[in-house]
Amino acid sequence: MPESVFEKISQFYYELTASEKKAADYILANRQSSQYLSIAELADESGVAEATISRFCRRLGYKGFHAFKLAIANAAYSNSAEAGILSGPVEEGDTTEEMSQKLFSADQEAMRQTLDFIKGEDIRTSVDWFHAAPRVLCMGQGGSMMLAREAQHTFSTVCNKFLAIEDSHSQLVAASSMEPGEVLLFFSYSGATRDMKDVMEVARQRQAKIILVTRFARSPGADLADMVLLCGSNEGPLQLGSVAAKIAQMFLIDVLFSEFCRRDMETAKSSRERIAAAMEVKHLS
Repeated sequence: MPESVFEKISQFYYELTASEKKAADYILANRQSSQYLSIAELADESGVAEATISRFCRRLGYKGFHAFKLAIANAAYSNSAEAGILSGPVEEGDTTEEMSQKLFSADQEAMRQTLDFIKGEDIRTSVDWFHAAPRVLCMGQGGSMMLAREAQHTFSTVCNKFLAIEDSHSQLVAASSMEPGEVLLFFSYSGATRDMKDVMEVARQRQAKIILVTRFARSPGADLADMVLLCGSNEGPLQLGSVAAKIAQMFLIDVLFSEFCRRDMETAKSSRERIAAAMEVKHLS
């Protein structure tokens, strides 16, 4: 059996620099939680520089921090015999009822964490931008694009200025045509994807407002955004878009939408009534 990342750390421990040992000590003491940290958060928790973390990963034979995190997740998964790919510590011996309860608890915790992150001033400012903007472009990549589509669909029931742009090439084209005062609403759990960075840089050049929904306040995307709205839910590299993480972001969409509507309840109500009337023909008698 190949040696785990924790065995590698132990093997190389006495060859590490003093600062690398601080990172190793933290990871060995926090084997489960380390997989959920960004490189900036791991550096902060370890009390070292981000460059030290990168150097530490390469010393252990990993191409970069993401590969290192994946190795931690695999090792933690094997050591605890977890089957928690969906969310929460689901185990093979769980009954369906026990599994359901654990997933419910994980989803509930994701919303609680998000509620703790919410700052009323940031929500109000974001909605101010929405109301003032001629257009709001909703974007994401992969699973995050599902959240962008959900945001567009939700706001479309009261307003026609929200547009979802899916293809990464089309996103760049749309960003390059943005005007000052328009808003880019971008969803990225990690806040650290190449396509996200490319689109956001173009939107910044066009002087558009950028709102990023992410888990990590310290990420490349957060550095480019005018507003960062944090979602809860710890997601490891083996989870690849957990339901709990999506629920956390959907909760934020609901908060933004409700704040948007309550600025003009009569207009929102009128719009929904028109849509309900138009959709009546779609229902069976």
